[in-house]
Amino acid sequence: MTFRRNVPGWERGLRAASGIALLVVAAIMPLAGWPFWAVLAGGVGLLGSAAMGFCPACALAGRRLS
Repeated sequence: MTFRRNVPGWERGLRAASGIALLVVAAIMPLAGWPFWAVLAGGVGLLGSAAMGFCPACALAGRRLS
């Protein structure tokens, strides 16, 4: 299965920075239970999306790089 990139470079950088910020928050803040896992999953998801250059939600909305 191949993914066609649908996220521009500048947005990939913002997604990576946001993902790292969420992982830092998960490591520093005294979260317990589901809030910890939600913040952790959000950070990992953003980093994965930035690494692949593909956003499933954007693909569902029909967003494509021109």
